[in-house]
Amino acid sequence: MNTMNTAALDAFWMPFTPNRQFKAAPKIVVAAEGVAYRTADGRELLDGTSGLWCVGAGHRHPRIAEAMKRQIDILDFASNFQVGHPGAFELADRLAAVAPPGLDRVFLTNSGSEACDTALKIALAYGRARGEGQRCIFVGRERGFHGVGFGGISVGGMTNNRRAFGGALLRTDHLRSTWDAATQAFVRGQPQTGAEMAEELERIVALHDASNIAAVIVEPVAGSAGVLVPPRGYLEGLRRICDRHGLLLIFDEVITGFGRLGAMFAAQALGVVPDMIVFAKTVSNGAAPLGGVIVRREIHDALMHGPPHLAELMHGYTCSGHPLACAAALAMLDVIESEQLCQRAAALAPHFENALHSLADAPGVVSVRNLGLAGGVELAPKPGAPGARGAAAQAVAFDQGVLTRAPGDTLVLAPPFIATPQHVDRMVEALRAAITATAPLMEAES
Repeated sequence: MNTMNTAALDAFWMPFTPNRQFKAAPKIVVAAEGVAYRTADGRELLDGTSGLWCVGAGHRHPRIAEAMKRQIDILDFASNFQVGHPGAFELADRLAAVAPPGLDRVFLTNSGSEACDTALKIALAYGRARGEGQRCIFVGRERGFHGVGFGGISVGGMTNNRRAFGGALLRTDHLRSTWDAATQAFVRGQPQTGAEMAEELERIVALHDASNIAAVIVEPVAGSAGVLVPPRGYLEGLRRICDRHGLLLIFDEVITGFGRLGAMFAAQALGVVPDMIVFAKTVSNGAAPLGGVIVRREIHDALMHGPPHLAELMHGYTCSGHPLACAAALAMLDVIESEQLCQRAAALAPHFENALHSLADAPGVVSVRNLGLAGGVELAPKPGAPGARGAAAQAVAFDQGVLTRAPGDTLVLAPPFIATPQHVDRMVEALRAAITATAPLMEAES
């Protein structure tokens, strides 16, 4: 599978990976172009997950590569602490122009995890600036993922991510997941029923009192948990309740931002505008680490007080708005516009939906979920070993020439926006082979 010496793998402690298993049978990619990787043994591997939800324009896009090459020959690094460089200001301006109206102040980070923690800190600082420093409780959602910082795992609802760190988490409460297996198992797109789930926020507000809650944070579509799609009216309900009680609403669009749902942001695709948007991943096409928060102007302006020689928000990162990352993102925004990537994603979505739902009759498929170019196929698990079948199916798909992900026993597909219907069909065929090959795991061992 690779040409690397096994000993050369020992030093790297891989993230979110069963290291012992991987290093016993490593899966190494050495090159990529367009919608495919190339493995060390020369096989083509279709990228069924857009890298990690980030390579919407395809790998090694020439305009992005050229922009980064030009930038490093001009300015390789500049801090944005009390000094600046043109790329960061231009990028912020471009992002404000494509965001929903009213969200036009941008704080740059290096990842979605940093961006989420930044949004939470902005919410706390906003409350304090308004004389409401007691607002320190956050409301997240079960099965939500908001990165791996202490703020993100506090508001997140993925139990494995929280278990080892529970003693150091922020004060939080959690809405129930929007997933309902009884009514949503094979729904295409947004479920027609379930909007009332948003009303649970009223119970949480009554428990803690609205005056103590800083913000509510949700993913418009819960991607990392296996593509859990919100019912129609659900996000609208959260917006109404937040407005009623004076709570900030934050959308984590690290996965959905920049075209995945056929619009620049899910806020636009689904017609609900939050107070902050957390972004990362596709903003730079994955070519350089970059994330950030797009903030409603009133929140930003509330902090623009105090002695003029002091920073209004004591927060930031060494590489916030790194010149290379900004160059990649500016080129990506050009590519999204010139190549009409949002429109291409929207045009491919119906074929993607039909192809994905064709797996409903595969052995042990218990749910198929989709919205835009994000889909999840959930499998009946191996008895007594949740996640084992998903991991085995992911490995079979890799051998079949398709990269997928398996959160638990759900196989995820999220193709690049430049994928063709033929690419999608090949991805789905590989998933069918993987599902069929792992069907015997459903049988209880004697």
